[in-house]
Amino acid sequence: MLRLFVALALPSELRERVATLVGGIPGAKWVPPENYHLTLRFIGEIENWRAQEVDDALTAIRGNAFDLSLRGLGTFEKAGRIHALWVGVERNDAMTHLQGKVETALQRIGLPPERKRFSPHLTIARTERAPPEKVISFVQAHNLFRAEPVRVEYFTLFSSRLGKEASVYTPEVEYDLAVRAAA
Repeated sequence: MLRLFVALALPSELRERVATLVGGIPGAKWVPPENYHLTLRFIGEIENWRAQEVDDALTAIRGNAFDLSLRGLGTFEKAGRIHALWVGVERNDAMTHLQGKVETALQRIGLPPERKRFSPHLTIARTERAPPEKVISFVQAHNLFRAEPVRVEYFTLFSSRLGKEASVYTPEVEYDLAVRAAA
């Protein structure tokens, strides 16, 4: 079985910029910068033979390169408890269109529809064990965070293995968004 997801990988300079936020919340489990990504579609565990179907479906997707802009912080709650801290991603039509194409392509090969509405973000910490007031004050202190836009020219199929400290994400295949004209 393989555990897969489709995401936008972040260039190192953007990961480093986001990593400047890390720290200052006791009990928070910070995501390692090498794991920062923007999930377009979580696939989950599938049989190895289905991975080829996923790859074929994703290879057929055409899209345009676009700028990705990070802005602000927020939290996700479950059952009234803050469980994750995230950096916001400004929506744009090209990104939303790409996410829709990924979703459609995966449903066409028989994967069930994504249950959650697409909410572009980068998870930077798990906060189940952090005092809620510390998380809230962290968000208030950093809510003006912004990073320079970066150009997104491909999306990636990742595999995920659970590790002792953090999951290990491995880029399996990159899919170009814009075909460059020959010089």
